[in-house]
This record gives sequence, C-alpha cells and structure tokens, in this order.
Amino acid sequence: MHTPAFQLVRPPAGVAPLLSVDKVSLEYRSEQRTVRATHEVSFDVFRGDRFVLLGPSGCGKSSLLKAVAGFIAPRSGSITMEGLPIKKPGPDRVVVFQEFDQLPPWKTVLENVMFPLLASKRLDKVAARERAHHWIAKVGLAGFEQAHPHTLSGGMKQRVAIARALAMQPEVLLMDEPFAALDALTRRKMQEELGRLWEELRFTLVFVTHSIEEALVVGNRILLLSPHPGRVRAELNSHQFGLHSAGSAEFQAASSRIHGLLFDEETTVAETAEHDLHRSVV
Repeated sequence: MHTPAFQLVRPPAGVAPLLSVDKVSLEYRSEQRTVRATHEVSFDVFRGDRFVLLGPSGCGKSSLLKAVAGFIAPRSGSITMEGLPIKKPGPDRVVVFQEFDQLPPWKTVLENVMFPLLASKRLDKVAARERAHHWIAKVGLAGFEQAHPHTLSGGMKQRVAIARALAMQPEVLLMDEPFAALDALTRRKMQEELGRLWEELRFTLVFVTHSIEEALVVGNRILLLSPHPGRVRAELNSHQFGLHSAGSAEFQAASSRIHGLLFDEETTVAETAEHDLHRSVV
C-alpha cells in the first residue's frame, strides 16, 4: 500500500493556538511607490510546533517573521500571542538572524549570551552568568566562553546566537534563514543540533527558509507561500520527515510535490482546501 507523502494540516481539536496571524498584509512604502510583501496571510502556531515558512525569495516570509517579532506593523490584519495583539518587540519572541554580524564583536561568547539577560533586567549579573554558561554548554561551546566572534567559525557563531536566544526562555524562537550562509556540511550539522535541542526542550519554533529540503528536515508543519506578493498556497504536516529520511524515495516525492504546490500558478488555497480537505496529498 502506498503511504502518503504528507497531509493537509488539521488544527488540534480544542487546543488554542499560541500565535495567530490573521489575514495579514504587509507593505513597504517609499516616496516613489508602495510594495506589497504579503497579501492576507493567515496561520496558527501551537505550543511546541516547529513551524516553517517556506517560499521563494521575495515572497515576504522574512517580513512575516519581523511582523511576528514586532519590528514592523501589518498594513491590515492582526497578529496575536495568546490572544493579545503584538504591537512591539518583546522577550517572549526572540529572533536568530542569518547574518553572522548579529554578535557584537567586542564581546566574548559569554558576554554575548549574558547581554540580553542583563539589558532586559530579567536577571542579575550572577544569575545571568550562570544561565549563560548553561546554554553555552547546551549548544556545544563549553570552553569557548572567553572567545570573541572573529575567532569563531560561522557555525559556532550561529550556536552562540541560538544560545543567546534560548537563554531568554522565549515563548517562541524565531529563526530567519539561520543556516543559509553556511557550507552544506555545517548546515546539516546545525539542522541536527537544532533538532536535538528541540527534542530535549520542546520549545516553539517559527523557522524561515527557501529550501524545501530544509523545511522538511526542520519542520513538523510547513506553510507554503506563493511568489511575490506572498499568499498562502497550502499548509502541510511534515512531522514524519527529518535528517533520518533525507534522500529516501518518500522524502524526494514530498519535495517534488511541494515544488509543484509552490510554483504551479493554477494551485490555490481554495482549490486545495475544497478538493483535498479529507484526502492525503501525495
């Protein structure tokens, strides 16, 4: 019997979402023109999700992440966290960016991880140091506490950024293509490390990528966004995939099917919902 590659998402019965994005349109305005980044995008993220925003460059996925973080306001629609509107950045949502220069170069690894804990006044210096040591060890950097960023590899810098984010104990960890600038081997290692951390801690993750393979490896739910401006094409369950299944026939079939859903202009959310609500997508 053929096993479905993945299934359409059905919301958990009776479970309220942690994060809700409802018909959000995002725009960037200049004196010359207005550019719409996303058009009426909606999705829910539940506690413990590994939720992936997947789409081609320019579809507005990073803009959506910034809106969830509170850095930009929607042109229309709403974003709520546990029912409360998101209006500004907060310690309940911490972002790990792609850029390696997100770490102040004059601070050591230990100081970088301690900094947001002290700046937010969540902990005193002694407690912040203790927590920083804990998370530095969790990401495999014990012994590098006094190193400065310029002495670290790209993967090590991203580990510091992840440790700094998790030390804040956010409700949602937001990651904007965090491994895109890494070489293939380091990228795979970081995906493995992220999966290990999630298995241990079960934090809620919203992850942006333009790589179909990475989306299948990292996520348990994937939102597919159309090319510019970003619209929802489909939302899929992918919890059965991971690094263990990469390269398998089922993984490749799922990857091909997602590619078709992303770039087939005749595929719409309405069509998918109407025809496939009670059917596995293969």
